[in-house]
Amino acid sequence: MIAIEPDDIATAVVLGCGLGVGCCLMLARAPRWGAASLSRRIAPYIRDVTDPRGMGIVPSSAARDATVAWSVLRQRFGQLAGGEAHLVRRLHQAGRRPDAAAFRGRQLAFAIAGLGLGGVVLVAAVLLGPGSPAIALLPPLLAVAGAVTCDVWLSRVARSRVGRIEEELPTTLEFLALCLSAGEGILDSLRRVSDVGAGELTIELRGVVVAVGTGSPLPEALEKLADRLQIPAVTRAVDQVVAAIDRGAPLAQVLHAQALDAREDAKRTLIERAGRKEIYMLFPLVFLILPLSVLFAVFPGVFMLRLGVG
Repeated sequence: MIAIEPDDIATAVVLGCGLGVGCCLMLARAPRWGAASLSRRIAPYIRDVTDPRGMGIVPSSAARDATVAWSVLRQRFGQLAGGEAHLVRRLHQAGRRPDAAAFRGRQLAFAIAGLGLGGVVLVAAVLLGPGSPAIALLPPLLAVAGAVTCDVWLSRVARSRVGRIEEELPTTLEFLALCLSAGEGILDSLRRVSDVGAGELTIELRGVVVAVGTGSPLPEALEKLADRLQIPAVTRAVDQVVAAIDRGAPLAQVLHAQALDAREDAKRTLIERAGRKEIYMLFPLVFLILPLSVLFAVFPGVFMLRLGVG
């Protein structure tokens, strides 16, 4: 029986991939396979029907098949990952376009890139020398790492932006209350704050002003803002402002009260964060500094006992 070495298997894989790519290129350049389809040949004459952009370019059947296959694969991956509502919420909080399908496609691309990189590393490791069988797990691990990295990055961006919005909320509410106390209306106050400010919350308020300018009622635009962000402090402030608008209550006092509540929440959050940092500081103290102190205190005595001194 002929023994097959791992080097021979890796070489066969590389040569087989090269042969497959070469055959596909030859078929693509063949007259029958590479010829333009009928729809592409007649597209310049009926471009108003076939191409709304007027470019007269219709994708080939291969491109359409690839697009459909990618869409199906992305949909299956999205169903496997799940949590589309949670994903859309994080996209809104991160200030990204709320397109869950596009993000899942990007995540799938990261996974495929990790899988390809792991395959390349695996083939290179086999060609360079005999390796451990555990290296065969490298491609799927890198694929999972690519998908998880994309998701973790989005969560980190969303968490950072939510923190900045919570920090900007008290100042923004006080500025709105000041504008209202000066005699301006709530819409004019929002417009002034959105024009003057440059923070993340100001960007969201600009969207509210644009929505009101296009015909949406102000309470509805504010409620949509709260639904998009789903930040407790912003939701509470929006609910109070909408209730004050509906009942005719003085908005300046409501905004002052909401600003005080937001500052108290920020102070409470800061205290909680400081408490967690104190707990985190105990880890190097308990696991690094204290063992070294004990070692320096005990080792000389043990050493002297071994020498029989004293």
